[in-house]
Amino acid sequence: MAKQYDVLFRLLLLGDSGVGKTCLLCRFTDSEFHPAHISTIGVDFKMKTIEVDGIKVRIQIWDTAGQERYQTITKQYYRRAQYAPDGVQKILIGNKADEEHKRQVAKEQGLQPFASQLAREYGMDFYETSACSNLNIKESFTRLTELVLQAHRKELEGLRTATAPPELAQLEEDEQQTPGGHDNPKNCWC
Repeated sequence: MAKQYDVLFRLLLLGDSGVGKTCLLCRFTDSEFHPAHISTIGVDFKMKTIEVDGIKVRIQIWDTAGQERYQTITKQYYRRAQYAPDGVQKILIGNKADEEHKRQVAKEQGLQPFASQLAREYGMDFYETSACSNLNIKESFTRLTELVLQAHRKELEGLRTATAPPELAQLEEDEQQTPGGHDNPKNCWC
């Protein structure tokens, strides 16, 4: 059976409750937008395969609950991401760009200088997105994937010569299980 991807990465969506993390995930993975909002309880994930620089990347995207009461649950998943204190790859997203009348940060402030300054301060790229209108959804996830690939370039070179590195085999086993031991992941509704 032909391999469907070259490498698997785990990415985390982090942010306050109601900012649209689940909607971003559904728009990217399923090309769907559901305006009715149902808060994520604990942690959920979806997967998508994209190609970046000739490498087929399977992205396992973990959608964490934004409510404070779920922080002990969501922190458990931070350790399972492609994470290292000095080498973590991240981007800053300002979502719901389509809702001008509800805007909390002025567009000028979002694009310059505040968000750009904040993003630079923390070493991040900045994207203004809208899950509703599909603004910068693919671009932001693709950029984050590029950053992770760049950070793991040496490991990827070894991947091209090895048949099945232990990390990849373990990740493939883990992807078959959902949080809480359920066999079927829940449907994604925003």
